[in-house]
Amino acid sequence: MRRGPLFLEVTMANRNNYAAKLELKKQNKSSAGLISERFPEVADIAIHMTYYQNGSNNVLMVRKVNIFPSSYAYFKMDCMTKGCEDGGFDLTPVIKGMIKERKKGKKGALDCRGKFEAADDGHAHVEYEIVMRYNKSSR
Repeated sequence: MRRGPLFLEVTMANRNNYAAKLELKKQNKSSAGLISERFPEVADIAIHMTYYQNGSNNVLMVRKVNIFPSSYAYFKMDCMTKGCEDGGFDLTPVIKGMIKERKKGKKGALDCRGKFEAADDGHAHVEYEIVMRYNKSSR
């Protein structure tokens, strides 16, 4: 297979775009601060998620994320559908609401709002269950 200069340009552009997205995500995590700083009353958070996509094999992935006081207070999970642009699942409002109301658990679902050429809206969604433990001294 012969590859010319155009292939090299496209490959480099894709790498630069990917690197820029990674750097932006790193900055967003850093600016979110740590759990211990933003939510000192929280001991830990466990998020169990099942990712679904439209198609014949609906369950894409099952994932559990454990969040500790030393973790970033960044709760946006990427869409796992290859080719989805600017998609994902932002659990920030859910988690902030739980902390405000001092809830220990919550279940729900979120749709990906990203752009995906091969499908209309609703190409992916997650179902989540969040379990939160609070520090005893924060009452």
